[in-house]
Amino acid sequence: MDRMLVVIFPNESKAYEGKRALQQLEGEGSISVYAYAVLTKNADGTASVKQGDDVGPLGTLVGTSLGSLIGVLGGPVGVAAGAAAGMAAGSAIDLNNARVGTDFIDDVQKFLLPPNVALIAEVDEDWTTPVDTRMEAIGGNVFRRALSEVSDQVDNEDIAAMKADLAQMKAELAKANADRKAKLQDKINQLDSKIQAQLERVKQRRDAAQRKAQAKVQVLKAKADAAKAKAS
Repeated sequence: MDRMLVVIFPNESKAYEGKRALQQLEGEGSISVYAYAVLTKNADGTASVKQGDDVGPLGTLVGTSLGSLIGVLGGPVGVAAGAAAGMAAGSAIDLNNARVGTDFIDDVQKFLLPPNVALIAEVDEDWTTPVDTRMEAIGGNVFRRALSEVSDQVDNEDIAAMKADLAQMKAELAKANADRKAKLQDKINQLDSKIQAQLERVKQRRDAAQRKAQAKVQVLKAKADAAKAKAS
């Protein structure tokens, strides 16, 4: 299952130890790591990405959810660092693209206070024990959330509701008098424009999801090829 993983450590040294533990777990076959970053929050409220993954298509495509989560957790500096690595930016869309829910963000924010440091990763894991055991042993506090596709469901419901309104207005238009027809037609045109814009946003999001899925396959294949070459 694809999950967003945030592990809070008491300092940078422990966070880097946690990063190495993730890599070891991947080498053992316990998880797959698609992207990661080490995020620090400073006493003045600023934040910075100390270290991030940049493996071919990973940074530009798979990093979308990770980069958005950095933007939400880290604020403007975190977003800027994410964008520099090819991740998503823009506070208006960050939370939606992070796909984890505001309650998850709130839980993490309570612990992500100086001098604590966060190891953030997008992973695929079948069960939670390997990561939890390894991270807890080095002082990490683990938060995880399955990556949600709920935004697609919400978009579909919104479009269905708007289409129902549009059908009702068109039915009224057929029976309206001349003065009313002009006002109704204007509303119909506006609503139809909104529906088309929403459909385009849904298409773009689905296209991006397909590109990310393809990128994940490429990343996993590249890692498998590298491991095979190293073993030979």
